[in-house]
Amino acid sequence: MSTAASSSTLFSPAPSSQPPIFHKPTTALSLSRVSLGLGLPRSLPLSTTHLKTRRNSSRLTTCCSTDAAKAPNKETPIELRYEAFPTVMDINQIREILPHRFPFLLVDRVIEYNPGVSAVAIKNVTINDNFFPGHFPERPIMPGVLMVEAMAQVGGLVMLQPEVGGSRDTFFFAGIDKVRFRKPVIAGDTLVMRMTLIKLQKRFGIAKMEGKAYVGGEVVCEGEFLMATGTGSD
Repeated sequence: MSTAASSSTLFSPAPSSQPPIFHKPTTALSLSRVSLGLGLPRSLPLSTTHLKTRRNSSRLTTCCSTDAAKAPNKETPIELRYEAFPTVMDINQIREILPHRFPFLLVDRVIEYNPGVSAVAIKNVTINDNFFPGHFPERPIMPGVLMVEAMAQVGGLVMLQPEVGGSRDTFFFAGIDKVRFRKPVIAGDTLVMRMTLIKLQKRFGIAKMEGKAYVGGEVVCEGEFLMATGTGSD
């Protein structure tokens, strides 16, 4: 009897109040595996809240930078985004230098001016220009010869100065060379023309100039120009 009782006592299960022997080592092992797998220090707990905060902050920064880039286009109307050409010489000052008058005065404003060196001027091409009804009725294109004439008038603004010795009574368009028309100029365009003095022979009264005309920053016409200057007796 005593033997049976002692054997039943030895092989009876442990009381439920005692914790399992391998509970704590198993938990520590599993946490160490997680920390090693994520490349984190074993002493630091895994924090998903910290990762979410970093993601939200980066997402907020990206959204704010994108909105800031788009803000000017939404706030500034298109009519206020582009500045007008400066006025260095208006039409009344141009008329004091050039002898041309309607309908052959083809310079509206000077936006840069270096007397005896260079000038930049504009011609506003409109459907009301008198050459459009005939060139052409169905497709209004500014004639190439008038583009050349407009550029020559800008050259006249450069040369008709006391520093150069030019006179509006004896200043003529003498010749052109290497002229190329790159693109058509139509009604609504703004023709921007630059004329630069390359060589001046005062003895013979000959000036050589280089000219380029632009629309929207693209060259539409270019060439070399010869201007003749002289005295009233020539």
